[in-house]
Amino acid sequence: MRTTIAGLAVFTLAATVAGHATFQQLWVAGEDQGSTCARLPANNNPVTSVSSSDIRCNVGGTKAAASKCSVPAGSTVTVEMHQQPGDRDCSKEAIGGNHFGPVIVYLSKVGDAASADGSSSWFKIFELGYDAATKTWGNDLLNEGCGKQDIKIPSNIAPGDYLLRAETIALHTASQSNGAQFYMTCYQITVTGGGSANPSGVQFPGAYSSSDPGIKVDIWGNGFQEYKIPGPPVYSG
Repeated sequence: MRTTIAGLAVFTLAATVAGHATFQQLWVAGEDQGSTCARLPANNNPVTSVSSSDIRCNVGGTKAAASKCSVPAGSTVTVEMHQQPGDRDCSKEAIGGNHFGPVIVYLSKVGDAASADGSSSWFKIFELGYDAATKTWGNDLLNEGCGKQDIKIPSNIAPGDYLLRAETIALHTASQSNGAQFYMTCYQITVTGGGSANPSGVQFPGAYSSSDPGIKVDIWGNGFQEYKIPGPPVYSG
């Protein structure tokens, strides 16, 4: 549940490092794949520039993972986030320090998931922002669920290799320019089955602007009621 006391913003600034985190593991249809197909970043620090190529798959995100995970089209995958590498302790928040924000997931069709650099186009398959009625953020639910978020892979997309990009945007200091913090990891997957759809998408960098209302936003202000998730609409297929 999102804390509503604006005074906690001061605490948030001091707790920035404590809240850093990384998407680390992937589950496919309930089976734990660990980090075998995750391009793990060098550390749990955020990306802060939307114009850097690091916004694609994080710092060091062009380095291939150990393998690719086979994912049937139409199945459910689960991305898993934690604060420290390899620490899957559910008694700890997945992302702490009042780092409130949305959870967003993209796919990018590529020739070879092991060598793709993320410069291809990306289409959004999931987003979870802010529920004003309950004052709950997408990554609040990550914390409640031991860092896990289920994602449905579209059933009609063409088979082949994809990069799956899982992201949360921490907005605790986003009222200032370049204050939003982007935490993302790319997973190497091979989609099996499916259909023939090749959805159009967006480029990273390019999909986000530092002035987007979902990126430069004061979530602590008394007038904050609604949040607009950045990026394109979720693919409807």
